[in-house]
Amino acid sequence: MADVFVLDTSALIEWPISAIIGSLIVPGQESELKRISPGRREILESMGAIQMEPGSASLEVTTNAAIKTGDMSGLSAIDLSLIALAHEKSAILVTDDYRMQNVSSSIGVEWRGIGEEGITEAWKWELRCIGCKASKSPPKSPNLRRSEFGQCPECGSEMKLKKI
Repeated sequence: MADVFVLDTSALIEWPISAIIGSLIVPGQESELKRISPGRREILESMGAIQMEPGSASLEVTTNAAIKTGDMSGLSAIDLSLIALAHEKSAILVTDDYRMQNVSSSIGVEWRGIGEEGITEAWKWELRCIGCKASKSPPKSPNLRRSEFGQCPECGSEMKLKKI
């Protein structure tokens, strides 16, 4: 049986169209392509990728894994949907995003890099204050601004994502 691939947006941009045919994507990627690569977005329909949403059970597994690893802060809703779709379809996730690779590994989803080798070990993350070093519980949903994690509830300093 041939491998089934779930492609993140960078794969939609980088891979040759012939390699995209029959691969799975999520509907939200169309707006990402429009913003990042308008020319590639215009030919999305001719690429032969299949758009589908993951089921709620796979999305819940992925969300729980992202919270547990601490990667939720650096993921988007589209990232979570792609991992969940790969999980649900027992497909191979194609991404260079280390956070997506980390969460995928934690739930047994196989992944492949596009232009990068990828992660060599799984990490866990926490939100930590740059001032008083207090830790904050990881968020339960994706962060809209991946590099802004708010202020410390203890001292008001900036929170940063740190490897545990």
